[in-house]
Amino acid sequence: MPLISVIIPVYNGEKTIRETIESVLNQTFQDFELIVINDGSQDTTVEIVEGIQDPRLKLFSYPNAGQATSRNRGFSHAVGKYISFLDADDLWTPDKLEAQLKALQENPQAAVAYSWTNYIDESGQYLRQGSYVKVSGDVFKNLLVVNFLENGSNPLIRAKALTEVGGFDGSLTPAEDWDMWLRLAARYHFVAVPSPQILYRVSATSSSANVSKLEAGCLPALERAFSQAPSLEYLKPTCLANIYKYLTYKALEGFPERYRALLAAKFLWHATLNDPSLLRRRIIWKVCLKIAITVFLPSQLGRELLTRKKQLANLDSLLLRTKLEAF
Repeated sequence: MPLISVIIPVYNGEKTIRETIESVLNQTFQDFELIVINDGSQDTTVEIVEGIQDPRLKLFSYPNAGQATSRNRGFSHAVGKYISFLDADDLWTPDKLEAQLKALQENPQAAVAYSWTNYIDESGQYLRQGSYVKVSGDVFKNLLVVNFLENGSNPLIRAKALTEVGGFDGSLTPAEDWDMWLRLAARYHFVAVPSPQILYRVSATSSSANVSKLEAGCLPALERAFSQAPSLEYLKPTCLANIYKYLTYKALEGFPERYRALLAAKFLWHATLNDPSLLRRRIIWKVCLKIAITVFLPSQLGRELLTRKKQLANLDSLLLRTKLEAF
């Protein structure tokens, strides 16, 4: 019986699924099963997966139901004592499973091991590093303030803990990852592996790119967490400010269209309502300038101006770091 079950949900993932699967098969730790849940793909995903010859690889096909349901379906097939989820366009470094398993074995009181994330573009080229947060033990308060795991392709989790907290909640998509990590953190300790081992692919079609839907998922996930820990209510303004700073960043990522800049203005307003001190920070006025350029100038002229202004063009990474300052 394999020690680790790796679960990959995939929907129309023909462009990346082979590379994602290979990043699992190339792990230095090899005692795993790899469960691929085909979520009603209509492209060549199934043919690509079926063409990969490895006895540890298992493919199950279902009608389309979304990523949360696919993860839950994968868990229902899993037999490993440890579980790790991997999105169909993300990658792992070869030592990911080995390092996280070692961390859990050396910390029996912990149920979740997590690593650091680096971001790559659609072609697999490095974009930027993630938050590189290193906290272990009781991390619930920290995780409320900011989702430092950053994505659903990160942790290795004891299967028993997943069973006890229940499955992913599809009504919170695409914030069901954060909701799951919070439910785990409310009961169990986490342990950090201070190494960038998750390569998260930034794509215009990813679920996190839909910022309105992301907002609609984050807010109820946050409310659920606070309902379980009313003594931490004082943290809510900080948590909301960080959520809206992140949403502002996501809306303005790259060269946004006008409607995304308008959404960014709304998100920035909510961020400053929850943290008025933002108005004293120079970065916020740079954000406002990027919003204004995008909203009021013709798209081509705005793009040229943002490209010329290196300081503004680098705003994405600056704003991403700013969202973590309250942590």
